[in-house]
Amino acid sequence: MLFNSPFFIFAFLPIAAIVFYLIGNRGYFRIATSWLVLASLFFYGYWNPAYLWVIVGSILVNYSLGVLLSASATKGQLKNIVLAIGVVANILLLGYYKYVNFFMDTINRTGLSDIQIESIVLPLAISFFTFQQIAYLVDAWKGEVKEYNFLDYCLFVTFFPQLIAGPIVHHKEMLPQFKEGKTYKLNHFNITIGISIFLVGLFKKVVIADNLSVLASPVFSAAENGEVLHFFEVAEGVIAYTFQLYFDFSGYSDMAVGIARLFGIRLPLNFNSPYKAENIIDFWRRWHITLSRFLRDYIYIPLGGNRKGRSRRHINLMATMLLGGLWHGAGWTFVFWGALHGFYLIVNHGWQKIWKRRINKWWSVAISRIVTLFLVMFAWIFFRAESFDGAMQILKGFTNLPHTPSENLGFIGDLLVFMGFQFNGPSISASDIKVILMFFALTAIVWFIPNTQQLFAKYRPAYGYSWRTDKPVLLQSLNRKFYWRPNVAWSVWIAILGASSLLSLSQVSEFLYFQF
Repeated sequence: MLFNSPFFIFAFLPIAAIVFYLIGNRGYFRIATSWLVLASLFFYGYWNPAYLWVIVGSILVNYSLGVLLSASATKGQLKNIVLAIGVVANILLLGYYKYVNFFMDTINRTGLSDIQIESIVLPLAISFFTFQQIAYLVDAWKGEVKEYNFLDYCLFVTFFPQLIAGPIVHHKEMLPQFKEGKTYKLNHFNITIGISIFLVGLFKKVVIADNLSVLASPVFSAAENGEVLHFFEVAEGVIAYTFQLYFDFSGYSDMAVGIARLFGIRLPLNFNSPYKAENIIDFWRRWHITLSRFLRDYIYIPLGGNRKGRSRRHINLMATMLLGGLWHGAGWTFVFWGALHGFYLIVNHGWQKIWKRRINKWWSVAISRIVTLFLVMFAWIFFRAESFDGAMQILKGFTNLPHTPSENLGFIGDLLVFMGFQFNGPSISASDIKVILMFFALTAIVWFIPNTQQLFAKYRPAYGYSWRTDKPVLLQSLNRKFYWRPNVAWSVWIAILGASSLLSLSQVSEFLYFQF
């Protein structure tokens, strides 16, 4: 079931919320929790009921292991063995469904074998609920888990606003909220804020992201088919996909936060204007924040982090990002995308070691942001392409410049020809100018307009979020005027966003992160 489907918006979500509060307002908190678990399992099974056993079995096994790890009788080597069994079991489950076909295809291509197996369908959200439960087991092993109620644990794993595409939450962020009596009492303020944030996210998804996909998909499909492309053609496709992915994931993250708030729950922030990042390190503090946190806490730091010298830190960074790339998809293009970001991070750390002086001027910030954005855009080509051939065709298109005699450009033309550029593309037209304007317009939107958590900052939209450390670079003196308030003006704006979004629901599309 999709957040942007009419069935979810007009049937499932209202029924789930109304029944939850009808039960909760009468003080039957455990029954209300049970209802929310059942609703979440229905939400998950709506896609394919046959895979309900996967998530239910995973919950049963991991909860049992968590109880063992938390028991006072489980100590020393036995505790380590229980943790190892849990982590291996989760990785094997994820590996079977997500990577068996990939690894067998890779081995078959080497000629070492010719084993043919049926295509294994990837259960929805398996990457997310597997990582979430691995984190739970590790925390239980550390002695940091104090909540052992099975019903609360089921809700912690299945809570439908964050089940399909994150955020990847910690038990300490969610379970205490499920235990608060006020969570189960109808709060009109939570309803108002939740619906408003949800509609902002819905607008980002169906009005902005889905319309950008119309520009991006044909270009990448043509590249996969080996068609000859030219500079402005591939530029339009890459720019459109760059911002499609941004608004798609941003929209999903807003909708998840908004839906959770309807039920009195604050989810941790998972998306914080990543295209405002001034370097790659900053980018990964802003993009898929909870995944970055998981990779840092459960892979990078256990590998040694930066505690064993510069060379070891570089190895740890690369290993972590390779695994992060593989987590996103079972394909060598995803692995290469992870390797690219690993390389970026190594260079970034090296640069900070050399250049310690920070120039906090507007032009310095602009240069840092644009360089970071171009590096991210280059990596997105491999993230989006279905194969290396497709990615290479996109890159080749960037060398096919608009038609003009190279001698008209003087030594610059000669230099470009020497570097492998060609001038075989169509002459520059008005549509090409639109590509440039589109890039600057979209960049201005993500740079200068306050993001959702900034707009709703006065009402603590996300768990642990503080607006005091996250003000817009520009409009700083005006940003208070942009804050959301429960007044007529904002009601009109939200109504316009909602109406525009609902009128665009004729073709419901999946969120891009659903495939991971």
